Amino acid sequence: MRANNQVTLAKDIYWVGKIDDREVPFHRLVLAKGTTYNAYLLKTGKPTVIDTVDIEFGGEFVEYLKEFIDPKDIQYIVINHTEPDHSGGLGALAGQAPDATIVCTQKAVKELQEMYKLHDRTFLVVKDGDTLDIGGKTLKFKETPYLHTEETMITYCVEDQILFPCDIFSTHIANDQFFNDDAKNDITEDFIGYYKLIIHPHRRYVQTLINALKEMDVKMIAPSHGYILRTDVQKYIDLYASMSANTAADKKVTIVYTTIKSNTKKMANMLKDSFEKNNIKADVFNADKSEKEVILTSIKEADAVLVGSSTRYADMIGNLEQILTELPNMELAGKLGAAFGSYGWSGEAIEVIQDYLEKTDMNILNTSKVIKSTGMIDVEFPVRVRFSPKESAEKIENSASFISDLLLSTI
Repeated sequence: MRANNQVTLAKDIYWVGKIDDREVPFHRLVLAKGTTYNAYLLKTGKPTVIDTVDIEFGGEFVEYLKEFIDPKDIQYIVINHTEPDHSGGLGALAGQAPDATIVCTQKAVKELQEMYKLHDRTFLVVKDGDTLDIGGKTLKFKETPYLHTEETMITYCVEDQILFPCDIFSTHIANDQFFNDDAKNDITEDFIGYYKLIIHPHRRYVQTLINALKEMDVKMIAPSHGYILRTDVQKYIDLYASMSANTAADKKVTIVYTTIKSNTKKMANMLKDSFEKNNIKADVFNADKSEKEVILTSIKEADAVLVGSSTRYADMIGNLEQILTELPNMELAGKLGAAFGSYGWSGEAIEVIQDYLEKTDMNILNTSKVIKSTGMIDVEFPVRVRFSPKESAEKIENSASFISDLLLSTI
């Protein structure tokens, strides 16, 4: 509902965002339809703002907010996600709302302090299931890491049954209809397109979201981009559930290694265990103990190939190079490839393996590709472990899970 130029979601809840109808540069793409930066004001006994706008529009955001409330009266500013297209107005708002407490996850605190010079501000750290009384309404919080960054959470207004999930359930459209049932056209394709671009690389974590929503009776979804979903809400939740489900089966990984003190062998087996937890068959070969032709046959049949070695005198060890020299002459297009290994000093062997793999027609994983495609900084390729892999179990698990997600999805 919109009255007197105000967009009202429910009693005392208002849209206070920004419509950006330009061709917007975004994640190395251009949003031809523009976008919106949706922020919300809950004008309750303890006035609360949920999310802000892109940093470019921070001053404009605060001026628009003044049409609803004196910023000095704001008591809470909820930041679901620290990326600057949502938290960007925080610096401008915090300056004019000096008594407001900033509500976010623990991992978001340092990011917000550093980004907006808020080291002297009061933060309220919330965790799964925490609630906050804002004077007439209750907010409930749920951590949803990697949807799509590590510090992300969602906020639920209990009394009005409205979910504020920031980037989740968004669309990139510069619209002035605001609500999906007012849209001139079906928004489903735009909704799916946004999911594929932003959320799907993190689809493993969508199930955390779906399970959380089972505990909430969501009547409206108010995301931070595009349309507010007030009709067919379950349809959009179901789309996320179906698009994030495993859609591929019978996948296979071949892991080949050589080792000095069994640390790289342990890595290979840890990778194998992780793949098998995801119902992916994993064949493991010690290149010094297995027939070369048997290994090459397994590589031909695999969907992903991982090659690892310990390092001795800045190089690989054993018979591994005999395998690697064969790979550029094989038809391996469409397969994923990755290097791994343990080391004691600088681990040159792992980089030598990476160089060999780059000569093939496989899709070779590296940290640069991961960051550019997902923004994730906890997944590294090649997978490098110094000495015993026990202390790096999480790193190994994250890398295997990342590969598993790529293999098990056909979107």
